[in-house]
Amino acid sequence: MRLFEYLIGLSALWLVLATASATTTGAELLIVEQDHCPYCEKFNREIAQTYPKTVEGSRAPLVRLDIHKPWPNQYGSIHPASVTPTFILISDGAEIDRLVGYPGDEHFWFLIGQMLDKL
Repeated sequence: MRLFEYLIGLSALWLVLATASATTTGAELLIVEQDHCPYCEKFNREIAQTYPKTVEGSRAPLVRLDIHKPWPNQYGSIHPASVTPTFILISDGAEIDRLVGYPGDEHFWFLIGQMLDKL
């Protein structure tokens, strides 16, 4: 029983640390998308529902931007995307990395992991 309690406590500590890490970095994952984009739709089917529930989603929450709408002021220092989907990892208002296109679910997780390692 003590081992179980220890593991529960360890899991809770890990969750607190992961959340604190996301909060202190100010990281966000921007997705620049548009209606009728087949790769945006594929991302939405394969990843979008799950992403907020993952460690990656807690480190860099997903922020959706429409390529046809004005670029929000808070992202003024980030170069706008010209292709959809484009994923732009930012931290404290600065671009860290970007992924142009959606390479499928397995490659997405690998590449986003590499991007998050740069935080």
